Amino acid sequence: MGSNPTLSAMNDNQAMRLALAEARAAIEHEDVPVGALVIVGGEVVSSRHNERQLTGDPTAHAEILALRDAAAQLGTWHLDEATLVSTLEPCPMCAGAAVNARVKHVIFGAHDPKAGSAETLYNLLADPRLNHQANITSGVLADECGEILTRFFAERR
Repeated sequence: MGSNPTLSAMNDNQAMRLALAEARAAIEHEDVPVGALVIVGGEVVSSRHNERQLTGDPTAHAEILALRDAAAQLGTWHLDEATLVSTLEPCPMCAGAAVNARVKHVIFGAHDPKAGSAETLYNLLADPRLNHQANITSGVLADECGEILTRFFAERR
């Protein structure tokens, strides 16, 4: 299993702290500090942060990048045993990607009043009209996850 923490050995808060470490890395290249990781079988298989500014790619959200890396690592886009952990509530694109990847569980920190698509504005992850639904755990370390975003935007105003 290497040096990756295992889900059985870490709780939601510990997983979110890993995602927060990723979020901090985004600040180094002026990206919005959002971090995400994918856990499968108790192992962190991918961990990423936003890279839109760095790459010029509008789809380079932390969740999308983490899901892409997890699929490449596992050799399948079927992530039906995966847990996606994100510091921010997924937007419509990221929630849609989680649904399309068949992610089992989504854990997020801060709610997003402008684009939140897991609880706040929409609930794409649990919409019975879609072909897949994911379990949702929200508000994990919400204050810490929100603070890093608040500080980032305050420094740019």
